[in-house]
Amino acid sequence: MFLLLFFVMSNALADKPVILVLGDSLSAAYGIERSQGWVALLENRLVEEGYPYQVVNASISGDTTAGGLSRLPRALDQFQPEIVIIELGANDGLRGLNNDQTRLHLNQMITLVRAVPSRPLLLGIMLPPNFGKAFSEKFLLIYQELAEQLNVPLVPFLLEGVADHPELMQEDGLHPRAEGQPFMLELVWLKLQPMLKPQKSAEN
Repeated sequence: MFLLLFFVMSNALADKPVILVLGDSLSAAYGIERSQGWVALLENRLVEEGYPYQVVNASISGDTTAGGLSRLPRALDQFQPEIVIIELGANDGLRGLNNDQTRLHLNQMITLVRAVPSRPLLLGIMLPPNFGKAFSEKFLLIYQELAEQLNVPLVPFLLEGVADHPELMQEDGLHPRAEGQPFMLELVWLKLQPMLKPQKSAEN
């Protein structure tokens, strides 16, 4: 299904530079209409602001950093993106996978992105409170330390201002409702917008 999506979307791509979103259910609009997800809202924002970009959403619900790493080379070759937004790791933490492996996979993805060459934007995730404050904070440090060590733009916590508001979260307590997606977009836009080329620059 994912490969089919690749071919369908690649046919629709024009000469515009590509922003590739490699994520899990938080970027795949789990439980809501795809048009309501923050990635779809990003597409609308780019048009409204006059930025000549195409967005390819290569997010799969339930995906891990290992899965994203295995899919990334083909996605980079297929779409040759200018920017890659990496939103992965939540399922690693929820499944109790080794933090060192999560860190390694994210590091490898950043390395692959830069080798294209492309530019990465990393989205950080904090695990739910029931995992314990110490463990959750340690998990969040994976993103903060990687961003600092590799000099990568970072959204510290994608669900900041959303996860702690039950009215913005679905009943599972893990996935935002449609009402929470604009808040996520604003956090991403704050870091993404400085990476974008304006209309005139892209055409010259």
